[in-house]
Amino acid sequence: MTALKNDRFLRALLKQPVDVTPVWMMRQAGRYLPEYRASRAKAGDFMSLCMNPQFACEVTMQPLDRYPQLDAAILFSDILTIPDAMGQGLYFETGEGPRFKKVVSTLADIEALPIPDPQKDLGYVMDAVSTIRRELNGRVPLIGFSGSPWTLATYMVEGGSSKDFRKTKAMLYDNPQAMHLLLDKLAQSVTSYLNGQIMAGAQAVQIFDTWGGNLSAAAYQEFSLAYMRKIVSGLIREHEGRKVPVILFTKNGGLWLESIAEAGADALGLDWTCDIGNARERVGHKVALQGNMDPTVLYAKPEAIRAEVGRILASYGKGSGHVFNLGHGITPEVDPEHAGAFLRAVHELSAQYHD
Repeated sequence: MTALKNDRFLRALLKQPVDVTPVWMMRQAGRYLPEYRASRAKAGDFMSLCMNPQFACEVTMQPLDRYPQLDAAILFSDILTIPDAMGQGLYFETGEGPRFKKVVSTLADIEALPIPDPQKDLGYVMDAVSTIRRELNGRVPLIGFSGSPWTLATYMVEGGSSKDFRKTKAMLYDNPQAMHLLLDKLAQSVTSYLNGQIMAGAQAVQIFDTWGGNLSAAAYQEFSLAYMRKIVSGLIREHEGRKVPVILFTKNGGLWLESIAEAGADALGLDWTCDIGNARERVGHKVALQGNMDPTVLYAKPEAIRAEVGRILASYGKGSGHVFNLGHGITPEVDPEHAGAFLRAVHELSAQYHD
């Protein structure tokens, strides 16, 4: 494989020295970019984009071509590819988000679920990873990802997105045996899926625990973090002669940073409700931190965006171990020029914090 021309993202995740704070954006390939919307129209729909390695590569590269400041590419895919490969029948309703043709509601339903083979059942994702990696040609590292078991379980039990997760939480409390079996199968699936991405060329991986923060403290430990810990322990941590960093991101997980930092990952993602300086004091000696600007700041004028970038950098302070990112994904209505102002500000303002 081609040597990396820019590896500051990987170095920062391992708390090694960097010249400026590296930056990327969750959902950086997305609807805010006119070129993405054109590709999606050409592909026909979202799933056709995801399932065609050439289209997935095309949209992954679009933000990198527009923004030379980006220090990483992230695989263009969806967190729900695993439940789809388990036979749940993923589809997207306009204005409704993801839906499943089948739902999981009983122990028998869960016992019948297969554990997908990454090459056979999710080969289109592996092909996308290897295609993107070749196209990058060492430009920046490629991030692979998956949803967390708890997050995937919520969609499988609810049949789609939910505001209160009442079916999932009812199963958790009424039938913990069934919920643990589902989460265990998902943890096995995520582990093999991420390892498949690493073997195909992903140079770092992130686990998106989007809905873990909706659990109580005790339920989070038992039903979300325990399974992410299991995944981390089963991941390939070195490939192609260098370490493969792992990032855990629990949205609204700021109360539990100490526990998450003990899970074995190299870095924690922070949403915007955490103060990054405080997070560094709590866990920054153990892990790198990624985050954590509120994505809606990108609706503000460039000078306000720059001021908020400066505030977050100052809060983190001097030294490596910080990957700048948004506290969640960039939203579709953001002006691409504002995203560019954000990325430029990170590199311009962060040099003073690195020797």
